[in-house]
Amino acid sequence: MTHHLAAGTARGGPYTVHVTPETAGWDHSSLRVLTLPPGGTHTFAGGDSEWIVLPLAGSCTVTVTDEAGRHVFELVGRKDVFSAVSDFAYVPRDAHATVSSAAGGRFALTGARCERRLPARHGPAASVPVELRGGGSCSRQVNNFAAADVFACDRLIAVEVLTPGGNWSSFPPHKHDEHRPGEESVLEEIYYFEFAAHDGVPGLGYQRVSPSGPGRTTDVLAEVRDGDVVLIPDGWHGPSMAVPGHHMYYLNVMAGPGAERAWLISDHPDHAWVRDTWTGQPADPRLPLYSAPAPSGHPSP
Repeated sequence: MTHHLAAGTARGGPYTVHVTPETAGWDHSSLRVLTLPPGGTHTFAGGDSEWIVLPLAGSCTVTVTDEAGRHVFELVGRKDVFSAVSDFAYVPRDAHATVSSAAGGRFALTGARCERRLPARHGPAASVPVELRGGGSCSRQVNNFAAADVFACDRLIAVEVLTPGGNWSSFPPHKHDEHRPGEESVLEEIYYFEFAAHDGVPGLGYQRVSPSGPGRTTDVLAEVRDGDVVLIPDGWHGPSMAVPGHHMYYLNVMAGPGAERAWLISDHPDHAWVRDTWTGQPADPRLPLYSAPAPSGHPSP
């Protein structure tokens, strides 16, 4: 099983990235990345999965047809992942959705097989909690647009992480591959990467995943670039390292079999102590790269 999918190697149909439970060798998590030309349109069936349409670059209209009728969501989107928080649209299982973009753009479709059919909804950018996590050279920004305690889904958990150039994130290494009630949940995870260029030079970073115990053999040490994907069925994952001079973005998509939709992790015992060093340590002054927009009628932060 190849867990590092270099850009272009996970194509499928109209998608530049097309990760399904079948191609990943697991049961729940999916990711598609759709690029539309100006005036482009794409229709997909939700099937047995719930989906979130998230603009990576550009704006779009998402039209959802389900048992409750027809819903139209205008997504303002953003220039790119390093410039702003984006709004998004939730597509229920068994629904059909059409994504259209007058100016064109790139859109992530994050998915998870699920049982419940929830309402189609618009997720406003102003409602996305922007969290600063870590400290010093381990500082990063997390856009918790579909975190387990933020936006209602049946199985799907999805967040964006922005790491300033030269910093480490996903550290200390952690895992979520055992069911231990109240302590750790089982979640399949997808990392999708993009990097800020400098003077036209593309960025890059590095991703580590190491085995977490008997029968868990995921082992990755990869140089990652724009459009790369890393699949994490199990194992200690981290660090994710951004080279100096290039900010790193990754989209995390997670889902699992547990009855409770929760992100519960265990830190690697050799490195868990690092968290204690963040107390009182300031976050990287470059963060946040941006904040969520103010709700309509309120002053900007």
